[in-house]
Amino acid sequence: MTPVLRSYTRDTWQDGNGPTKPLLDAATGETVALLPATGPDPAAMLAHARQVGGPALRALTFTQRAAVLKDLAKHLRGHLDELAALSTRTGATRRDTAVDVDGGIATLAVYAGKGARELPDTTVLPDGDTEPLGRGGTFAGRHILGPRLGAAVQINAFNFPVWGMLEKFAPAFLAGMPSVVKPAGQTAYLTELLVRRIIESGLLPEGTLSLLCAGPAGLVDTLTPQDTLGFTGSAATALALRTHPAVAGRSVPFNAEADSLNCSILGPDVTPDDPEFALFVDQLVTEMTVKAGQKCTAIRRALVPSALADTVADAVTERLRGTVVGHPGEEAVDMGPVVSLAQRDEVRDAVARLASDAKVVFGDPGRIDVVGADSEKGAFLSPILLRSDDPAASTPHEVEAFGPVSTLLPYNGIDEAAEIAARGGGSLAGSIVTTDDQVARTLITALAPWHGRLLVLDRHDAAESTGHGVAMPQLIHGGPGRAGGGEELGGLRALRPHLRRTAVQAHPRLLEGLA
Repeated sequence: MTPVLRSYTRDTWQDGNGPTKPLLDAATGETVALLPATGPDPAAMLAHARQVGGPALRALTFTQRAAVLKDLAKHLRGHLDELAALSTRTGATRRDTAVDVDGGIATLAVYAGKGARELPDTTVLPDGDTEPLGRGGTFAGRHILGPRLGAAVQINAFNFPVWGMLEKFAPAFLAGMPSVVKPAGQTAYLTELLVRRIIESGLLPEGTLSLLCAGPAGLVDTLTPQDTLGFTGSAATALALRTHPAVAGRSVPFNAEADSLNCSILGPDVTPDDPEFALFVDQLVTEMTVKAGQKCTAIRRALVPSALADTVADAVTERLRGTVVGHPGEEAVDMGPVVSLAQRDEVRDAVARLASDAKVVFGDPGRIDVVGADSEKGAFLSPILLRSDDPAASTPHEVEAFGPVSTLLPYNGIDEAAEIAARGGGSLAGSIVTTDDQVARTLITALAPWHGRLLVLDRHDAAESTGHGVAMPQLIHGGPGRAGGGEELGGLRALRPHLRRTAVQAHPRLLEGLA
């Protein structure tokens, strides 16, 4: 029988209610699981997290919480093969799974290590030094950071059902807040398996992790000022959440990471014979094909000097021509399908809109030959490379095709390149490929206000570079404007949304002992 996904709340697995929706294998169209329309009462789920999970976590020090995360990462590594096998049904190749499953578990380990090394064995963090407030030395002030008394509600996207959950769960747990997780429906079956293995470990205190595998109705309505809300997904949904009466009216801390029109810029100093030219092309093709381009950090706009536009287009086309699309379980396959037939239709529609201001250089959005699968039953797409030579064109800077799609944009001079990049209205990630430090400095200064993260790539750092689209738990992952206006990850900075800063005025002796 096809399994019906269950929710985990009040430390038990519970059935949902109402009609169910089939969740299909992205490559074969077969039903993997059924998602119920409604789940357990979200208000009761949140109440249990606040009343049971919160006190249990706050009773542990940062050091003790870090030790739990370390053990949990070790436990999940023992289930890597099982998680990877199910990940294939989301359309992920083993390379894709390495980013999601392996990367998610690694994120737990990073937070465990940073917590053990960099946080005190206490329950309160100092925020800055003690400030003298009196001449006699008997009165002073100090800021402290303590955990909020609510739950960290996390609404995640379909493209990273493992990493997307763990990158929010880890800092919340380390900060001392229980998590209530709402995965995206399309790939919720993989998140459910992950949570099952976490719960079976017995490592988490009761009430510290809840899972809602159902529709979101009622989850946001009962949020309080002590709760936090983290979201990854579309800009439209982020706006709806940000302006929700419970969130806006009760000043619930809200952090959004939205899809963005990330760019990669080939420096004007680079020639086709330079290693940097190949690095630029390789990175662009990688970002188009990993996870079938379904990454919020993927390169959507490739900015190249006008004199090299044809050469770059030819080089990228040659690479894409050799990309094997098909069933993600086949060893020869480089790129699997997008997550669903509905997502395939959305990408096709976005490509049609982009084509009003650009021409298709490579690929056919309506047809693709695949290996090991039926191209119509699975949600397969060809990689699509477009090119827009019109500097006044608007769609490349407004329309995102959330799939294996990128647009070449020729520029004249680095000032114009910076202006083009800024037209995206805010991005998660940008890349600068150059050998000229002055070009790099100029573009970093110009792009920093519009980007959460910038990668400068050249022959000297390429061997160790983690790439344009890989989010690192040591660094912030978020961006201004269209990208959501928030920050996720960011080393121990990621704990800050879950902690409340308070200024305490007292005798210096007491203040020193607080943290």
